[in-house]
Order: sequence, then structure tokens, then C-alpha cells
Amino acid sequence: MARITVFDTTLRDGEQSPGATMTPAEKLRMAHQLDALGVDVIEAGFPVSSPDDFGAVRSIARDVRRPVIAALARTTEGDIERAAQALAEAARPRLHVFIATSDLHLRHKLGIARDECLERAARAVELARRHTDDVEFSAEDATRSDIAFLCRVVEAAIEAGATTINIPDTVGYAYPSEMRSIITTLREAVKGIEGIVLSVHCHNDLGLAVANTLTAVEAGVRQVECTVNGIGERAGNASMEEIVMTLKVRGELLGHDTGINTKEIYRTSQLLALLTGIHPQPNKAIVGKNAFAHEAGIHQDGVIKHRMTYEIMTPQLVGAPGTRLVLGKHSGRHALERRYRELGYELSREDLDRCYRLFKLLADQKKTILDEDLITILHHGTMEDSPQVFRLAELEVVCGGRTSEARVRLANGSGPEREATATGDGPIAAAFAAIDTLTEMTVELEDFTIRAATPGRDALGEVQLRARVDGKTLTGRGASTDVVDAAVRAYLHALNKAVYARELEARALEESSYLWGV
Repeated sequence: MARITVFDTTLRDGEQSPGATMTPAEKLRMAHQLDALGVDVIEAGFPVSSPDDFGAVRSIARDVRRPVIAALARTTEGDIERAAQALAEAARPRLHVFIATSDLHLRHKLGIARDECLERAARAVELARRHTDDVEFSAEDATRSDIAFLCRVVEAAIEAGATTINIPDTVGYAYPSEMRSIITTLREAVKGIEGIVLSVHCHNDLGLAVANTLTAVEAGVRQVECTVNGIGERAGNASMEEIVMTLKVRGELLGHDTGINTKEIYRTSQLLALLTGIHPQPNKAIVGKNAFAHEAGIHQDGVIKHRMTYEIMTPQLVGAPGTRLVLGKHSGRHALERRYRELGYELSREDLDRCYRLFKLLADQKKTILDEDLITILHHGTMEDSPQVFRLAELEVVCGGRTSEARVRLANGSGPEREATATGDGPIAAAFAAIDTLTEMTVELEDFTIRAATPGRDALGEVQLRARVDGKTLTGRGASTDVVDAAVRAYLHALNKAVYARELEARALEESSYLWGV
């Protein structure tokens, strides 16, 4: 069994994903989380590319001490010097130099011959070794390079002092059997390769990045380069969480492991999504919101009886919230009964039959059934007609600085109006915090969407949200030409539904039609 080095390039190659740019402060925050995750190497950036990138690499090198901190450089003295300056305070610095080796890149991008490529590669490694003993060399577009020439370049880099040799599938072109052949050939043909760490860096243009990476590991690679959530150029990079969890779940087959603290995977994924605004698709393996969700009745029944029937890992293993049984038109009676029990109801067989019949009718009309729908079905009420217990009387927000402040006044039935002021990371967050103070309810936002309902500069903003209020999932809607006002109205809509749900439950309890679960 071998210990596989995890080289995380989220902050460098991942940030090259369109729209994924992070500020130096955000990159530092992400680097600390990658440290908590347990990655071995953090590629912090490309220092020569911009002053911000230089500053980010320097701050990460200074503040994050356990992992190796790498900086990327082309095979030019200026690039290498700039990268070395950025890494000057690192506890464990690595200079990562690269040059393209495919004839396509040499001819059309660099305009140089093979011999010059060979000379540049060796010279760059020698320059880098003047600054650190840890030097990685990458042969860009390696998988489309002539294999004999690739072997020559790799051997020259090793002779010059490279300690890690990386084989990138830069455009995601390779097929797993080709990747195996390349790695096998290098290990057999290159002098001195047994004394260095062999690495791969795979892109996902054909959806094969993880497959190519794992095949390379089987062929003898001992470092994998990857990103959180698989973000990166074009279709992205090999997904860190998929590689790590495959090695863990199929340990008996692959025989290797990593030093990753898997319980930090979900938290790391969520932080990256927060910083970049790019969320994993719902069906993304390991970290997608549907990764541990089940709607089909057969699957739900199986998971209720034994989790391993339809889950090959537990959500807790990757730090995810937990298994979700999603109620929809494919759901069965067992899942419905379980959710009612979680809401506090022990239904008789007769009541369950009636609720299930109404549930199936509603499920044909809605994609997802929420707790508010179940309460409505059970009590024959309608959440859309819930009374406005909390009504917005006045809203005032001050924003533009580091924090925003909101003053909210609510009318509560026939009682006196109440007012509260709160701060937050934006006017909407501040307003919601003020409302929470007044209502004394436990609210956790699950989804929040703003859209323009009408065209033009004076467009009507429509807010739709989903929240867990005192343990129940409820939705809210609000509209206004002011999106903060619309958000507040949507929030109050959900809270009013929660109050009405309590009333329906209390009424049912008085009538003794249902047994309240403990």
C-alpha cells in the first residue's frame, strides 16, 4: 500500500475557471480550510500573473505552515524569481516550473523547436533549485506529446534536479488505457525516474479526469493533482473528493490511501462555493446536494431498512448533513410515514392511507413535497391562506460599509408594533436578523432566489425562499421594486406559515384526532 500525495490546485488552476476569481483574503481563507482538510501540497497561485496573485501566494506561504506551498512559473528567469520571492517565507516551499512538450504547442504557441524546449526545461529546473530543494517539473500537454521526446524532456528535468515530475493531460484528451501506457513507458524508459515522485494532472474535457488519474495511480503515480469540486479551466480538473473517496471506499481494490480528513470534504466544498459563487451540480458525486438524497420508493424503503442498500458511504464520512429522503411522486408509503414521524406525528393506518392518497395526487402536480404540504394534507388546511400574524410596518436599511444595519418594525395582530435593529453581512441578512429577534423563531435558510419579474430599471423583484423554521421546511414569496423589501416579505410569509402550522397542530391535538409524537 502506498501513501498518495494530494496536490491541490484549487487556488491556481481552479481559480482559472471562468467566474471563480478570489481575492487574496478569500484565497487565504480557502488555504486554511485546505490545510484543515489535510492536503499535502497547496498550489497557491501563479505569482508573475498579477500583483494580487503574488500577494496571495506570499500571504499563504507566510500563514499556512503544515502543507507544502507551491507556486507556478514558466521556464523563464523572471517567472522563477518572482515565484521564489512569493515563497520566501514558506516553511515548505515548492517551485513548480512548466513548459509545453507537444509538437502542436511547440510549433503554434511557443514557436520553438524540440531542442530549445529541452534546453529551457533543464535550465528552468536548475534555476529553481537555487531557491529550493523541492522542484516540480510539468510537461504541458504531455498526453499529446511524442512519447520518445517526452521521455527525453523528463530525463533532462530529473538530471537538472527535479524532485517531482508531473504529466498533465492538459486538454482532457487521454483515454485511461493511453494514460496507463504513458506512465508505464516513462517508468520503464526514463533514467532516474525511480528516485522522484511521479504525478498526474488531468482535465475533464471528456469527463475522464478522475478515471485517468486513478488509472495513473494503478500504473505507479504517487501524486495526484486535483481541485475541490473539480473546478478549473473549461470542463474543470480531476475532482479531489472523487479521487480521495474512491481510494477510501475501494481500498481493497486499489490498495492506496491519502492523508485527507474526509470529514472536512463537504465543509471545504461549501466554502469554495460560497467564495466563488459556483456551486456543484445537484448530482455531483460526494458533495452534490443529491449525493445522499433518495426519492424512489424502492430506494427509500431499502435505505430505511439498511443504509448500505443504496449508499456506499455514509454522509458523515465526508461531513455532509445526512441522508435525505426526498418526497416526490416516486416516493412510497414508508418514507411518508417516516417524515410525519420526524415532524412529531404518529399516524394511524387509516390516517396514513388518507394522507398517502392525497400526497400522491399532489406529487403529480409538484416536483418536491415540502413539510408545509404535509401539514396541509394532514389538517385539511391551506398554507397559502395563512393569516398574517407578522406584518411589515416599516423597514429601514443602511448599507455600503463592511456591515449593514437594518431597523424593522412589525405589526403583530391587534397588539402593539415592535421594533428591532440588527447588523449583518448585507442589508438582507441584517433585516432577517432583526426579524429573528422580534419573532424568537429558529430559522435556517435552505434556498434563496431573486429574479426580475418585470423588465426595465424599475423592475419588480421577486424573492422565493425555502427555510427550516423550528424544524419544518416552509416556503415564502415576496415581490417589490426593492429587493430587500421583497426578501423581508418572503421571509415573513414563511414565518406566518410556521405560526399557522402551529395553530393547525394545536387544533388537531385538542380534537384528539392524532397522537402527538414524543
